[in-house]
Amino acid sequence: MKIREGGGSRTVFQIANYIFLFIMMIICLYPLYLQLITSVSHGLEVMKGGITLFPRKVTFQTYTTLVRGELFMYMKNTILYTVTGTAVNLLMSCLCAYPLSRRSFSGRKAFTAIVTVTLFFSGGMIPLYLTVKQFGMMDTIWALILPGAISTYNMIIIRTAFQSIPDSLIESAQLDGANDLIILCRIVVPLSKATLATMLLFYSVTHWNSYFDAMLYINKKDLYPLQIMLRNMLIGGLFNEETAIAGASADSYAVTDATLRSAAIIVTTLPILVVYPFVQRYFVKGVMIGSVKG
Repeated sequence: MKIREGGGSRTVFQIANYIFLFIMMIICLYPLYLQLITSVSHGLEVMKGGITLFPRKVTFQTYTTLVRGELFMYMKNTILYTVTGTAVNLLMSCLCAYPLSRRSFSGRKAFTAIVTVTLFFSGGMIPLYLTVKQFGMMDTIWALILPGAISTYNMIIIRTAFQSIPDSLIESAQLDGANDLIILCRIVVPLSKATLATMLLFYSVTHWNSYFDAMLYINKKDLYPLQIMLRNMLIGGLFNEETAIAGASADSYAVTDATLRSAAIIVTTLPILVVYPFVQRYFVKGVMIGSVKG
């Protein structure tokens, strides 16, 4: 189709594009919406089935039951792991990316090659588990943070963004007596806000959704993250056994495994949905800046 600026063909293309994007939005959002209306529906109505667009016999008893359980303990752990892990990830990635972005760094290409190798090869799960155990990090927060302190892919994006900063700006700061740490903190990082905001989103979502590392390294229940609770509910209704549907009477069945699972999914997804709009405006710009220049 030939598209003319301001012509009818362009208008048709835009309308078709909007319709397509709207359909894709519905496809992506409907599963989450279905979980939402299931979580606020009466348990018996959910058991009967047929809930597709609107909840039936709306009740918030499921969320009350969830709160009366150990939700806050799991939530507190997950927030701690996410905030601490993201801070360590950004710090270590910037400290690694900055020297690799400077052409004056001796051995820059060799170190870059060594780091890049980790994208394709790793020691494996068992050696990593033995390493974590040997360093005494089992049942500690550091077992979930230090083994993945740097994502090589994200670090390379940050390095490429740092490379886009003119060398003349760095040299001017050096002539004024600034050392590398000052240059990194006061010049390089502020000029790379878009990329770092995008990496913050990547790292935080990874930590928030992580559960496998906790399965390997955490044996104490009071240290479990929120995703372990959700996993247990999805595969066996274990959370329902723990809470024994404390918020519902035995005859009402207002709270069931299905409604509890849906409520847990909403609770675990909502924080990321709240955070995302604040960094979304940096998303495309940050990735493009860190990926175009080699």
